[in-house]
Amino acid sequence: MVPLPPFDAAPAPAAGPRRAAAVLCAVQALALLGFAVFYVYELAVGEGSDATRVVMSAAVIALGAVGLGLLARGWLGERRWPRTPTIVWDLLLVPVGISLLQAERTGLGWLVLVLALATLGAALIARVPDVEFDDPE
Repeated sequence: MVPLPPFDAAPAPAAGPRRAAAVLCAVQALALLGFAVFYVYELAVGEGSDATRVVMSAAVIALGAVGLGLLARGWLGERRWPRTPTIVWDLLLVPVGISLLQAERTGLGWLVLVLALATLGAALIARVPDVEFDDPE
């Protein structure tokens, strides 16, 4: 039997940061999916120079979109696992945003950088459920 928490137990923190992380991961997933569709569109209109490269790039980008979609779904539940991959992904996006700024793609660079930092912040402050271990006794 699971014991009930005491009456004076503090309520669980608001799920706001978890929802924010879910929404921001979903936005990143949609952006990647848009890039994958754009690659396939370029191939369809004959702009892609190497069909194999374009198809493989679109497949890898779509796989990343699926992964981010799974992260978004994980953030909506009471799971611990989405935190680490979200942090790693967004830490990898920070240099991408900086590189875009240095390449004078300021609009896109700021967009990537702000989205990555916002998602990183939400993932870092989001409440993570406690781990419960089964007692073998």
